[in-house]
Amino acid sequence: MHAHQRTRFVSKSEDTNAADFIRNIIEEDVKAGKNGGRVITRFPPEPNGFLHIGHAKTICLNFGLAVEKGGHCFLRFDDTNPGKESTEYVEAIMEDIQWLGFDWEGRLRFASDYFEQLYACAITLIKKGKAYVCSQTPEEIREYRGTLREPGRDSPYRNRSVEENLDLFERMRAGEFQDGAHVLRAKIDMSSPNLNMRDPTIYRIRRMSHHQTGDFWVIYPLYDFTHCLSDSIEGITHSLCTLEFEDHRPLYDWFLEELETDCHPRQIEFSRLFLEYTLMSKRKMIALVEGGHVNGWDDPRMWTLAGFRRRGYTAKSIRDFCKRIGISKSESMTEIYVLEDCLRQDLEEKALRVMGVLYPLKVVIENYQENQVEELDARFHPNDETMGTRILPFTKELYIDRSDFEEDPPAGYRRLSPGREVRLRYGYVIRCDRVIKDERGKVLELRCNYDPETLGKKPIGRKVNGVIHWVSAIHSFEAEVRLYNRLFLDKNPADSDITDLSNILNPHSLQTVKGRLEKSLQGAKPGDRFQFERTGYFYVDPVDSRENAPIFNRIVTLRNSWSKKD
Repeated sequence: MHAHQRTRFVSKSEDTNAADFIRNIIEEDVKAGKNGGRVITRFPPEPNGFLHIGHAKTICLNFGLAVEKGGHCFLRFDDTNPGKESTEYVEAIMEDIQWLGFDWEGRLRFASDYFEQLYACAITLIKKGKAYVCSQTPEEIREYRGTLREPGRDSPYRNRSVEENLDLFERMRAGEFQDGAHVLRAKIDMSSPNLNMRDPTIYRIRRMSHHQTGDFWVIYPLYDFTHCLSDSIEGITHSLCTLEFEDHRPLYDWFLEELETDCHPRQIEFSRLFLEYTLMSKRKMIALVEGGHVNGWDDPRMWTLAGFRRRGYTAKSIRDFCKRIGISKSESMTEIYVLEDCLRQDLEEKALRVMGVLYPLKVVIENYQENQVEELDARFHPNDETMGTRILPFTKELYIDRSDFEEDPPAGYRRLSPGREVRLRYGYVIRCDRVIKDERGKVLELRCNYDPETLGKKPIGRKVNGVIHWVSAIHSFEAEVRLYNRLFLDKNPADSDITDLSNILNPHSLQTVKGRLEKSLQGAKPGDRFQFERTGYFYVDPVDSRENAPIFNRIVTLRNSWSKKD
């Protein structure tokens, strides 16, 4: 897609459970008594990669509808291409679905479970004169297929007898031929304006081990043949898929009608998710992983569900996002801020507030006693007393963030600068009196004084510029903090050439800093989430963190702001 209508922002107050056109169709079918009033859906991923945010939309739709209508949803792996599939992907997909909060309730299936039935269906088509073994090369098949403007041409093998086709197909199964020697094609219409109907291939020879069936099969059915028949075998009532399968629907109907199946699912198409700064192509995602541009499928910069999970996104925020964007037939680009807003709304209620200084600048309070430690009480959440409190040690030497000091501040600056005052969060008002620099002019530390009468009180007769966060120098600890940003600079990287990544990859997509964090975070466990006040939301990395040495991933900033430098 080269041009998109932007998805409008849906506010917190709007109803995100409004009916969509698919739910309306299904409701009408239920009222009319179709399928005995049953609603049976399925989520049918191909196990050739990790799931991404676009799959979440489909998962929420299929599993959510089944729950709403008192039906059930199958998880079926359409595993017809052993050269690209693996058990690793199967397990990752199952983990993602469960993390999102859905359960297939024992209805786990593989298309490979039906290989014998699919083979029997192919035999039936051959006997009806509706399928034939073609011995053209792949290049010849493409050439004979024609174009959108020109009809295709019949294969010279199209009129083989039923007996010859049966013999060749059985020998294909027996392993007598090499890969590519023959394929089985449906006999439909080489002049059809729909290219999918021009005698599509339904079986090919592949001498590859399959992750479920091992080496039992040397021929494998194609996706289009397998997908619709697997739906029928499982008794799916509503086959929900994205718009690119709309042109495949006549082919699916043809297979089901020619084979006179007992179940003919109703296919309904909806638009895919297009999200700013992301790619939804598995081929391009694999290129990023295998090219070393990211650290695996679960890299927190990736838009895979595994990547979102490791970065610290919540399953609820993903589900809320899918509700908010809704289901429609029109393709549009969704702004990344819609997803980030769903996350912030969820974390706002559940993340503990703490203080962390990412770029430490030392502050020495000259009028504070040398060994004095004052314990300041601070709540973990301003609006939820049940989250409790913690102690913040206040000492002579502190750290503030470098971004909270300017020697020559611009107009309207509301943080610390020479001669000005700020309040330390939960603490005292301090004034910067001296700036200590090295020989190159870099600021090394600040010498300040504090007003002992300002703990919890406003200073009398003067204005304080703002409130900044801080930590005690001796009671804080150093921790690795990973600042993740968008992987791409381009809002729509799908329009860019993935073979030349230098122009679209963000060189600042990951920055690692050594921050100083308040003492209460030292025992943080993998999977814990926090809001670093005034900085953003952070997540304890579940892979690289160690006991008493947590590593923090930035999940999202506090506002819809992002820059190359941040």
